[in-house]
Order: sequence, then C-alpha cells, then structure tokens
Amino acid sequence: MKYIFEVHIKEGHKAEDYADAWVRASEIIQQAPGARGTELHRKIGDPDTLIAIASWDSKAQRDAMEGRHNPTVAAIINSAAPFCEIRPIGEFEDPEWVVKPG
Repeated sequence: MKYIFEVHIKEGHKAEDYADAWVRASEIIQQAPGARGTELHRKIGDPDTLIAIASWDSKAQRDAMEGRHNPTVAAIINSAAPFCEIRPIGEFEDPEWVVKPG
C-alpha cells in the first residue's frame, strides 16, 4: 500500500530543510516491519510543493507503526512543523497490475 501526502513549504524556508527531517524520520520508520521505502518529489514549476510517498506491505503494518509512539520520530516531525504544512492525500492499494514498456 502507499501512503501519500503533500507538503507545502512556508515562505522563508526551503524544501531542503524539510527533506533533512524527512530523511532522519524515514531512517527510523523504515525499520518497522512492512516498511518498503519512501520517496519525496518536488512539484514541477513549484519547488515549495512536495509529494511524499511511503510504501508498506499492508495498511495494518503501517497502522501498527503509527500506533507505537516513537519519541525520536515525534521530535523530528515537530521540528519540521514550523516551516511546512502537510496535507494527507490518502492511502492507496498497490496496483493490481502494472504496465511497463518493453
């Protein structure tokens, strides 16, 4: 499954500041059972808008990770809060099929 959210960087701050926090938190979160990686993308033409994608084996495993409070991850996320706004887009099933050329 994919958990996707949009990040808007506030004026006076840089996406790189959020990316630093993203990497630090992701390194910890990715140790949880079922974690399959994360991606962070900039919006074309709008470098202050990012999309974040976290991949998990299942929604249940992601929910289990969310249910275990990790004070280090919480501190990292709180440190990024003043310079960005996060809007969850949603949770998505992995595709039933993928078309790849060649």
